[in-house]
Amino acid sequence: MLLAILLGFAFSIFLVFTGKFFKGRISILAAGIPLALFVYFAQFIGRISDGEVITQFHSWIPAFGVNLGFTLDGLSLLFSLMITGIGFLVFVYTSAYLMGHKYLDRFYGYLSMFMAAMLGLVLSDNLISLFVFWELTSISSFFLIGFNNTSRESRKSAIIALAITGIGGLSLLVGSLFLGSITGTYSIAEMLTMNPEIASNPYYILIVALIFGAAFTKSAQFPFHFWLPGAMKAPTPVSTYLHSATMVKAGIYLLMRLTPVLGDHEFWNTTLIIVGAITMVYSAIHTLFRTDLKGVLAYSTISALGILVFLIGQGTVDALTAAAVFIIVHALYKATLFLVTGIIDHQTGTRDTTVLRGLRKVLFPVAIAGFLAALSSAGIPPTIGFIGKELTYESTFHFGNMALLLTGLIVITKILLLYAGFVTGIKPFTGALPERFENTKMPSFLMWLPPVILAVGCIVFGIFPGLIEGSLIKPMVSSMGLDEKDIHLKLFHGFNVILLLSVITIALGTVLYFTLKPTKKLEIWIAKFEKFSPQTIVTNSWAFFFKFSNGWTNLFQNGYLRNYVATIMVFTIALTGYSLFTTANYAVDFNSFSPITFYEAATSLVMLVAIGYTVFTRSRLAAVASMGIIGYAICILFVIYSAPDLAMTQFSIDTLTVILFVLVLYKLPKYLKLSDYKMRIRDGVLSLAFGTIITLLILEVLAEPVNKEVSDYYAANAYILAHGKNVVNVILVDFRGSDTMLEISVLAIAAIGVFALLKLRLKKSDQR
Repeated sequence: MLLAILLGFAFSIFLVFTGKFFKGRISILAAGIPLALFVYFAQFIGRISDGEVITQFHSWIPAFGVNLGFTLDGLSLLFSLMITGIGFLVFVYTSAYLMGHKYLDRFYGYLSMFMAAMLGLVLSDNLISLFVFWELTSISSFFLIGFNNTSRESRKSAIIALAITGIGGLSLLVGSLFLGSITGTYSIAEMLTMNPEIASNPYYILIVALIFGAAFTKSAQFPFHFWLPGAMKAPTPVSTYLHSATMVKAGIYLLMRLTPVLGDHEFWNTTLIIVGAITMVYSAIHTLFRTDLKGVLAYSTISALGILVFLIGQGTVDALTAAAVFIIVHALYKATLFLVTGIIDHQTGTRDTTVLRGLRKVLFPVAIAGFLAALSSAGIPPTIGFIGKELTYESTFHFGNMALLLTGLIVITKILLLYAGFVTGIKPFTGALPERFENTKMPSFLMWLPPVILAVGCIVFGIFPGLIEGSLIKPMVSSMGLDEKDIHLKLFHGFNVILLLSVITIALGTVLYFTLKPTKKLEIWIAKFEKFSPQTIVTNSWAFFFKFSNGWTNLFQNGYLRNYVATIMVFTIALTGYSLFTTANYAVDFNSFSPITFYEAATSLVMLVAIGYTVFTRSRLAAVASMGIIGYAICILFVIYSAPDLAMTQFSIDTLTVILFVLVLYKLPKYLKLSDYKMRIRDGVLSLAFGTIITLLILEVLAEPVNKEVSDYYAANAYILAHGKNVVNVILVDFRGSDTMLEISVLAIAAIGVFALLKLRLKKSDQR
């Protein structure tokens, strides 16, 4: 499984060097990657349907409990087949849709990266590795949504999508860390038996809220839904792949995967039902006011995702079975409708539903695909959509005291979705063909064949539901910890209330389609309420955040190094001082101190005089020379205390520092006041406060009992392990050589920077 995931990433890297060969007819060969992966995962259908769970484990960062563990069960198998199967058709479609595009190879690279990230996400058993792949889907989708990077709207949509899903990614990371700290593992398989312990933990609500934040942002739930309609600025293959079958289903997958871990709790179930219900009804209503084919499909997609969250929230066998079937239903008909929309746009140059009609006369195979997909979307027999709708009604109709309310909401949603499906799949092909479209040509079969295949799947799986019952649906429900033995998919369940609800849905939806025509007036009218929409609220919040950030940055990042240093010192003094004030114990035994010698007193006096001269002199060069005296005085103290190696080190560093300062200051005016007396007083107070803190720290250290375990270790092993007699040098070069190397690197970078400034020759215009 790891190799299957890496294949997509490897192909993306491969295209960096060979991409020019994938811009013509040969680009169809790129479809071989998802096709090979589809065949690979399809071979596991028999084993998974027999109840086997296939696992693989690869050590990654065992010290932190982060490993590349992969699980292939009913849930991950279904998603893997969708990712690779629909991915194959999208790759084929792209070879004709973007034929001749100068960045076609780049597009395939992004698609392959996204496909690999999605496979990693649905196969991961470790929450941290799942988070890594989760973020990779956000990053790769950013490039796909913003593929038309010359368009300002495309760039804006990509940024909004990345921002919203990025926030969800951080939420997932924090929630995963909480789960790991509670359970002692990041393995989802190991968490399956810990549901009672997790549910009783005081952080349960917080954990679930964080997981919801990740799922709701990724799967476009209200009020985070608005990024998805904006993402329709992407090319049609992106909309088809990401926004019908894969990326937007990642949040659904996460909720399903964690249902056995976090589910069966009032907060979990109630929240999902409420959020899902609001999302599905709100978005379905929006489809009535859109005239762009992609706009209608975008809001109907959001509504479908709301239905899935709504069903997961119910948590019953009937509801999760309905969700499993509806995932397949939605992937088939929505991918078809997106591909059909792309063909219409590609061949006619418009997606406006108010002008599109009669295209069956020039795009007959495409019309067949759109018609069949619309039937499945409406839940009309003998499509798989009818079975999915029946199961959905069955789950809500038997849901206790809330059955009437939930059933009413889902019926209203299905009526509106029927309208949306007819508008996108039937309306463009019926009626008289306008003169402007009479010369419309059929596209390459590589474009119309993929939607036809998907549309035929809607019929085949509807007539023969047994093809997916035992191989996909039952294993998927079983992987969520439920008993799948009573699951039986049928096209006809007899004459009952559920069938009556289906008939009512089809009848009212059809009446709505023939009575309500898409118009610009409705779209303009709904736009009046845009200022109250979640997108406007979030955008205004971003504007406030930007102003605050800009003001904060201008306040602290003002270009004056002394202000930066002063800010750091203030926080250091405050935090350290508070800690010392509350916890320190200054029990210093002055009798243990050695008597002060003449040499120590004389050296300290020289140091104090040099400090005073450094502070009060008006000459920079004199101040630098005085600082050199201070450094040399410290060297003498090291010598007095029998540390000649430290003295030599201090001597070298101090000499180099003085020389560098002199070289820099030599280029500056000799006398120039850059600070007033108030600033100097401030700096003096900060210096005294900082010195006081350091003094208190030293006194605190002296009060601590001496522990020579570390020093004894270095003294005993310096020669044995590092073959050096100078313990300090051995520590710096061997035991802590990495630290020393980094310090040398920092000094080297600083030296290069100083050298560059010394060699800089600005023009007079630049010096102003």
